[in-house]
Amino acid sequence: MSPPVAPPGWSRWLVPPAALSVHLSIGQAYAWSVFKPPLESALDLSGTQSALPFQLAIVMLGLSAAFGGTLVERNGPRWAMTVALVCFSTGFLVSALGAATEQYWLIVFGYGFIGGIGLGIGYISPVSTLIKWFPDRPGMATGIAIMGFGGGALIASPWSTQMLESFGRDSDGIALAFLVHGLTYAVFMTLGVLLVRVPRPAETASAVSVSVSGPQVSANSAVRTPQFWCLWVVLCMNVTAGIGILEKAAPMISDFFANTSQTVSATAAAGFVALLSAANMAGRIGWSSTSDLIGRKNVYRVYLGVGALMYGLIATFGDSSKPLFVVSALVILSFYGGGFATIPAYLKDLFGTYQVGAIHGRLLTAWSTAGVLGPLIVNWIADRQEEAGKDGASLYTVSLFIMIGLLAVGFVANELVRPVHPRHHVTAAPKEAADVRAESA
Repeated sequence: MSPPVAPPGWSRWLVPPAALSVHLSIGQAYAWSVFKPPLESALDLSGTQSALPFQLAIVMLGLSAAFGGTLVERNGPRWAMTVALVCFSTGFLVSALGAATEQYWLIVFGYGFIGGIGLGIGYISPVSTLIKWFPDRPGMATGIAIMGFGGGALIASPWSTQMLESFGRDSDGIALAFLVHGLTYAVFMTLGVLLVRVPRPAETASAVSVSVSGPQVSANSAVRTPQFWCLWVVLCMNVTAGIGILEKAAPMISDFFANTSQTVSATAAAGFVALLSAANMAGRIGWSSTSDLIGRKNVYRVYLGVGALMYGLIATFGDSSKPLFVVSALVILSFYGGGFATIPAYLKDLFGTYQVGAIHGRLLTAWSTAGVLGPLIVNWIADRQEEAGKDGASLYTVSLFIMIGLLAVGFVANELVRPVHPRHHVTAAPKEAADVRAESA
């Protein structure tokens, strides 16, 4: 299923909207919490059980991106977007059946397993194509697309809430909401499938020749380099720190100020979650574009170093100043989003464009690890502290300092990144390598 090659005069600025149509759809994953309370009530589930579809979806995202990255490179963005469309929409339809029949395992299998595959393939589907179209500004280009994943919850959260209010919060209402999601996202993602184009070979060889300059490394060779594993640690630590706040945001801000005169209402806590989503989205385009100006290593120094400082401020002074808590959390979440959006350009700088999509997919196993590690650290420690009789901000102090330590580990790993040794470079002649890249687009 090769995508049509762009005709002469076709604007490269039509590629980011194609990518956005996919990323805004699969970004619904960050709005899963909307379905947690209704599912717990309708199907008599615990909080841990209702979180399982989301956790499995994130795990499958990393695994499918890792194992499917080479297929995405070989078959191109239209094939990848189609697979993402089918899996993500089917996941909702299977979940609808599970809700209607009150078979929770079908919701876990549909949304978590099938839908998670759609998340992974959809997430990496436009990366190498965008870098080929925007060799001069790869950080900005991937940031625009990946911004959609961070911003998807801003659309999905109120939309899902409204549907549940209209359809009801029982199993039938949840099933109907899942059904509408599956059908609507299928239509919206189809726009990306139809719109995506790849550069003409002549343009790939001349007008965008910057994209094929420098070292070119295959995916199989990349995973054998220390640079890949340093970046794996960098991404894992940055995501762990961000998702630790994101997953626990509403109860965390409520607990921090529960014993003060600045108590936080449920409505205000929900507004805080929305602000974090906005910071996540803004960071993806803002910081990734900044990386085109100051360099990838420098921007990750900001993510990890300043992020550790923000965590220190929250741990030390967070319960004494609500503005300080909110601003520090927003900065951390902007770094969380920026880290995702900048990593494809960082990979391009180190490994070239030859199989950057496949390399990116394998690196996303760091996200799967962080998706389990971050919430586990924050929730497990908070539960133990509560059992010990503590409350308020003291529930989170230990986990916040652990996050500082993890960011320090990531900072060191980023400092260890060096250019890839020539022995890992592809040996094909420049023209042959360019032909391979054109075919894999």
